[in-house]
Amino acid sequence: MNPKALFQISYGLYVAASKFDKKMNGCIVNTVMQITDNPKQVAVAINKENLTCEIVQKSRMISLSVLSETAPFSLFEHFGFQSGRKTDKFINYPFALTGQDLPYLTSHTSAFIDCKVTNTIDLGTHLLFIATVNDCEIISGEKAMTYSFYHEFVKPQPAASSAKGWRCTVCGYIYEGEELPPDFICPWCKHGVEDFEKIM
Repeated sequence: MNPKALFQISYGLYVAASKFDKKMNGCIVNTVMQITDNPKQVAVAINKENLTCEIVQKSRMISLSVLSETAPFSLFEHFGFQSGRKTDKFINYPFALTGQDLPYLTSHTSAFIDCKVTNTIDLGTHLLFIATVNDCEIISGEKAMTYSFYHEFVKPQPAASSAKGWRCTVCGYIYEGEELPPDFICPWCKHGVEDFEKIM
């Protein structure tokens, strides 16, 4: 089996955000889809280890910033490679608030979607939130970024290295060592061993 075949599924990239007890947080997600038109509903999958997931569970609200092709790698580092438990995710990034008082990014964003969670499905490592769309607007004329665009044009390509180990094909993290533990989880993007390749 070649798990890279799953990269052929078309994905976008988003900042999913929420707020509870004055704490705002957001994280990068790639699994968002519209599932019905009347009422307008979306499904959003978030890793259980993310603070954003905890906040959405409590608030039952979620906003989505649809990232555009202008989004720099630093935005993905800020919202995707560090925890909101240790930093304010919205510091130094321009944002506005939805009608539910949730943050969404106002730059490098083609649209925002403001949602109320109606159902949650436990998928093991992730929760799938089913949500009704309260509001949505186009922010810019910029094209929405796809996962393949991110991998081809935004994510830095790994430099040639003499290091031995394993490289995460999702975010580029390198695990140094001959053998990758079978239960290893990438500390950056939270993907498992199936997304690592041996460095030759």
